[in-house]
Amino acid sequence: MSYQPGYLMKKQLTKDVLHKKLSGVCAGIAKYYNLPRLVVRILAILALITFPVATGVAYIVAAMLLPTRSNR
Repeated sequence: MSYQPGYLMKKQLTKDVLHKKLSGVCAGIAKYYNLPRLVVRILAILALITFPVATGVAYIVAAMLLPTRSNR
């Protein structure tokens, strides 16, 4: 049985400081789920308007806890 090299690599959710606007959380989420950064940012703004406290707390916690992505 043979494995492809990329098969065993594990994905990790990280902040993307290369494409960040505030702290890189939305850019990191977009990269992890392979979505456009603009879509994730628009969804984050809509969530902030709909649920301001929960979204704000979640964003701050994610900004503090997510590791920074290395230059890949």
